[in-house]
Amino acid sequence: MSPVPPESGVSRSPQHQPVLLREVLEYRDLQPGLTIVDGTVGAGGHSRPILQQIGPKGRLIGLDRDSMMLSIAAQAVSGPNCDLRQASYVDLPDVLRGLDMTAVDRILLDLGLSSDQLADEARGFSFSANGPLDLRFDTRTGRPAWKLIETISEEELKEVLDRYGEERFSGRIARAIVSRRQNFPIRTAGDLVEAVSAAIPAATQRSATKHPATRAFQALRIAVNSELEHLEQALSDTLYRTLKPGGRLVAITFHSLEDRLVKTAFRDKSRWKNLTPKPVTARAVERKMNPRSRTAKLRAAVRK
Repeated sequence: MSPVPPESGVSRSPQHQPVLLREVLEYRDLQPGLTIVDGTVGAGGHSRPILQQIGPKGRLIGLDRDSMMLSIAAQAVSGPNCDLRQASYVDLPDVLRGLDMTAVDRILLDLGLSSDQLADEARGFSFSANGPLDLRFDTRTGRPAWKLIETISEEELKEVLDRYGEERFSGRIARAIVSRRQNFPIRTAGDLVEAVSAAIPAATQRSATKHPATRAFQALRIAVNSELEHLEQALSDTLYRTLKPGGRLVAITFHSLEDRLVKTAFRDKSRWKNLTPKPVTARAVERKMNPRSRTAKLRAAVRK
């Protein structure tokens, strides 16, 4: 729950473009003086207009597990009413206690991977990254993906690919990786791409609309960051507990695993008034301008 680390400051301009910005502002129902939490502040693309709308009497709390993203966000959002902290949204109660607060008016979660993270060669988020296959948001905790791949059994790896990637060829990929690592350890993104591509039939790859390693990268990233566990815990306890009655939670997801958890949570009528029986998706003009928005789904609810 530490403030923005000064040693991790960066000066480059953010590459990430926030998705569904207009819709986020609409469903958050912003007013001057509100206290807002951006639980995945990223490059600050959503937080900057939010900070403008809540005014000097409002307060913005931006959280991110990734210190690099916090440093980028600090260039977009700053001021006496803005607090940036390196923490997961699941740790929001602890963050609020440190700020002498107990509850907030609005919470936003954008659960997608940032374009700035994809551009970071040091952690292997991109298929073409030359650095170690790390895939962690917070490199201070947990173990990198290459270490997971080094020791995991074939059966366990298949389960990871099944559960977190919904990978059709999970068995073939798991066998290929376990067989390959004996002589050719998988240490970089390129190594993983090569192993996955060798396991998936050529005809399937030719007809695919996504990179063949997309689901494998997603599965390993979710596993090393415990992403679904964080979201499940937050939805079942943290977010509801830290929202004031009448407060709003807005969540943007990018794949079915996350969206399913959010949709299920918002069906609990004893806790939530669901504002989006069907998810809100990007308009055609946004999908054209920002391809990343094509899979985005926004759901919103009011705490009862």
